[in-house]
Amino acid sequence: MIVGLKGIIEKKEPTKLHIDVNGIVYEVFVSLTCSGAITDSKIKLFTTHIIREDSQSLYGFLDVNEKKLFDTLIKINGVGPKVALAICSTFSPSSFAQILITKDVNLLKTVPGIGPKGASRILVELSGMSLDIQGSENSIIDNSKNEASLALESLGFKKDIITKVLSTCSSVTTSDLVREALKKLQK
Repeated sequence: MIVGLKGIIEKKEPTKLHIDVNGIVYEVFVSLTCSGAITDSKIKLFTTHIIREDSQSLYGFLDVNEKKLFDTLIKINGVGPKVALAICSTFSPSSFAQILITKDVNLLKTVPGIGPKGASRILVELSGMSLDIQGSENSIIDNSKNEASLALESLGFKKDIITKVLSTCSSVTTSDLVREALKKLQK
């Protein structure tokens, strides 16, 4: 089982890398998030090696939490590596954990390849599970505040005012933070 690779990128596509590891070139599938975060030709990836009857595939991750999310998702009946990678490309591990907490089917349906039934099934199957994401609670709140800040900026509010108002808000989800902040900004 291949659990990690350290090498030099020979070819980079949005969802696929060719990595030279001491003369052997591996094809590794990656999420758009992972691909966008790669800035150097030297790389170290955590990998999931999937062996099937007709193929062997490597899926690579810079972030160990993204690998944990992927590994959890592919265990769900009806969710294959392509859909799991699409979820990893659409959501960070912390924002996906927030979707599980809020049971937001509509947000999960925004992932390419997931319809209403698939989104509901994923939420039901993961409802009792913990994703074991390191620092997930604080990162969920930080991520929500960042998203709320961007939303308020797009509405024309100044960054310093937004920061002050968001620091007084008690909501956890992005939409609730935006609502609470708007109420405070209108006063």
